[in-house]
Amino acid sequence: MDLKSKKILSHKIKTANEIKKIIGDRPRKLEVIMCHGVFDIVHPGHIRHMVYAKTKAKILIASLTSDKYVKKGNLRPYVPEDLRAINLAALEIVDYVLIDHNETPIKSLKIIKPDYYAKGYEYYAKTITPKTEEEVKTLEKFGGEIIFTPGDIIYSSTSLLNISSPSIGSEKLLSIMENEKIRFKDLKNTIKDFKNKKVHVVGDTIVDSFTICSMIGGMTKTPTMSLKFEKKLDFVGGAAIVAKHIKAAGANVNFSTVLGNDKYKNFVLNSLKNSKIIPMAIIDRMRPTTNKNAIISEDYRLLKLDTLDSSSISHQMIKKINKQILSTKSDALVCSDFRHGIFNKKTIPQILNGVPKNIYKVADSQVASRWGNILDFKDFDLITPNEKETRFSLGDQDSILRPLANTLYNKARCKTLILKCGSRGIVVCRSEKKTKNFRPFFALDTFAETVIDPVGAGDALLAYSTLGMLSSKNEVIAAILGNVAAAIVCSQNGNIIVDSKKVLEKIEMIQKNTNYE
Repeated sequence: MDLKSKKILSHKIKTANEIKKIIGDRPRKLEVIMCHGVFDIVHPGHIRHMVYAKTKAKILIASLTSDKYVKKGNLRPYVPEDLRAINLAALEIVDYVLIDHNETPIKSLKIIKPDYYAKGYEYYAKTITPKTEEEVKTLEKFGGEIIFTPGDIIYSSTSLLNISSPSIGSEKLLSIMENEKIRFKDLKNTIKDFKNKKVHVVGDTIVDSFTICSMIGGMTKTPTMSLKFEKKLDFVGGAAIVAKHIKAAGANVNFSTVLGNDKYKNFVLNSLKNSKIIPMAIIDRMRPTTNKNAIISEDYRLLKLDTLDSSSISHQMIKKINKQILSTKSDALVCSDFRHGIFNKKTIPQILNGVPKNIYKVADSQVASRWGNILDFKDFDLITPNEKETRFSLGDQDSILRPLANTLYNKARCKTLILKCGSRGIVVCRSEKKTKNFRPFFALDTFAETVIDPVGAGDALLAYSTLGMLSSKNEVIAAILGNVAAAIVCSQNGNIIVDSKKVLEKIEMIQKNTNYE
């Protein structure tokens, strides 16, 4: 549905007080009936429910639960509240639509005072639930009546979504952009402003190696594979690639890291120099440069050999990094934590000691194969963990994603949280603002048409969402740009560097596909 169609239908979408003013007080000439639900997918069961309700009164009000209070199913509601409202408004039998920003419809019932309140028969099949009892008591106070619609056929939005989720990524994107009054030219202008930004990245450098082999055979007496060495490829990764993404986006970068005194040190320094990044490397003769070597045969990763020392860096090195941060004028400080010696619960407060409050602070703590905790970075402006890291930090394997994100957001005391959900996209939590249609959290589907290699997508998101916040001060713009950069990495093999040209081309393609100016 295009934006023009949405504007035509928006006259039906009202607040509870607006509806009360229109329909008037009881008793009324025209009787009013109200339905309430999530309406994530408007299915035949919903239609039958509302058609029956419409036979009992002249005016039908469809009330829906706002995104904030939908707690069933992972990443539910699948359809954002404003799009769900539009779907209901498109039905001829529905006179008014209400997005209820309360946990239950009780407050809206008290304001509107409908003559009838329609519930599905499943709420009365055996016994009335406590929530329904509360609704009945509320209706009785002003003379309203509850009606249970026939339950001959019962559908479930959750069951339908579990079978196949609709592809509405473009609609979700346009919906949040429209709410925030953001146009595609705003995304492009934000990228152009990156060149004025200065970012200081601090974190663990990793050299990722791929040893390509061919299979010869196996030993006859022991279960040992025999491989023939073909070639070895080395790539700079970890916090260093975050710095490279930021530089490729057009910003100025300083990079603080710790390297060993070995061949990989020179490889890293030369690579950073070629990317025109100013390295502020501290050389530790007592530890190796972190190297992760994957042994690969016929596209199978047979083994991974890590050469590293993840023990804490010395007090002297902590002081050096702190001095580098304080002596470098930056708009943002990005802590890219892979838990290889620089960051831990003890060192983080020391490294960040004295950092000016006006510096935008960002953190990402990865726990792919070892210990790490994003909650060690409290009171930051932006954190970007993935689902596994979030569950690890909270010790929570069971909660669905939205409540999980909200719990981490509150415990971390951050201003913005971008929770990375892999192929499902991202969920964003942010500080509440008292403006119309503001969403304290929102979700975006992935922009990757085909996921070939997801490794490194989080690093690209971290880089572009940071710059997006610096340039626009808008969480939606930052999330979109980060999500676009992540999609670009996912669509190709290897941890590629994402430059601003690639992001602009991807935005142009998305704009063309959505037919939106």
